[in-house]
Amino acid sequence: MLTDLFEPQAEPEPAQYVDRPRAIEPGLSFGDKVFRHGTRAIGALVLVLTGSIGIFLGLQLIPTVRRYGLGFFTQTQFDPGRNVVGIASAIVGTIEIAIIALVIAFPLAVGTALFVSEYAPAGVKSILISMLDLMAAIPSIIYGVWGVAFLQGQLLFVARWLSQYLGWLPFFKVHGADPRGATFPQYRYELSAFVAGVVVAMMVVPLACSVMRNVFTQAPMGEREGALALGSTRWGMVRAVVLPYGRGGIIGGTMLGLGRALGETVAVLLIISLDFGLKIRILENGSVTISSLIADRFGDATSSQLSALLAAGFVLFLMTLVVNTLAAMVVSRSRSGAGLDV
Repeated sequence: MLTDLFEPQAEPEPAQYVDRPRAIEPGLSFGDKVFRHGTRAIGALVLVLTGSIGIFLGLQLIPTVRRYGLGFFTQTQFDPGRNVVGIASAIVGTIEIAIIALVIAFPLAVGTALFVSEYAPAGVKSILISMLDLMAAIPSIIYGVWGVAFLQGQLLFVARWLSQYLGWLPFFKVHGADPRGATFPQYRYELSAFVAGVVVAMMVVPLACSVMRNVFTQAPMGEREGALALGSTRWGMVRAVVLPYGRGGIIGGTMLGLGRALGETVAVLLIISLDFGLKIRILENGSVTISSLIADRFGDATSSQLSALLAAGFVLFLMTLVVNTLAAMVVSRSRSGAGLDV
């Protein structure tokens, strides 16, 4: 309209008063930047070191396979003097002792973690946690000496009982020994994979228990109180809420314990009597693991023997790496709460 032409026009606002979206920057402090870059550098260093160890050991596998062929993985004897080198018996012995340790440590770790997190009084809980941490800090050589000097004498009667009543199973049969005989041939039961597995189990319990306990304590308080409010007992609440919530922690802690058991060296070397026979009888004296083989033969090894020992170390490296990686994946992905309808 014509009247609009004579109305005063609004003057444009100065540029500094015009509304414009502003970029929001986090503006990390200097300390935060140092922490972020420092943790990245440490993580990268760990990956580089682990990869370097794997590459170094893997390169030693090439001359070993060229010299001894694929029989290096299937041959049971390790006798470089006769040009017979194999780690089949060492692989079997490593798995046997790890399984024995895991069978014994699993119920102990789960029960201890549940007691500490759910049943122990407040004054006792801190003491038990400190004792478990102390067990994890004890050197393996102390466990080995304890196993040879004390525990082995007590386990002889357990081994005899297992051989007497479960000897019909191949694992508990002892060749050349009659557990029901008038005389008890103790030397047939000493320095066995069974004794080594029990000692390694005592070393595995603190690690597995720590992982399980941390997961159990994170079970949601709402679900706990809801179960108790509906009339559940303490054990019913644990069974319905805590154990399902901590399933990932139980699996992850068990697998981390398995990785620990696979690589134990000093304690096993002190306990077992090296025997390169392919044995499945765990109560009988004599066994061998990859780590004990390397520790026993490393000092006097020639260049070719050293390559063979390092190649055996590469096999053990892969075994522990796979187990620990799977355990870390299970622990990191374990999140509970879903499916816990109270």
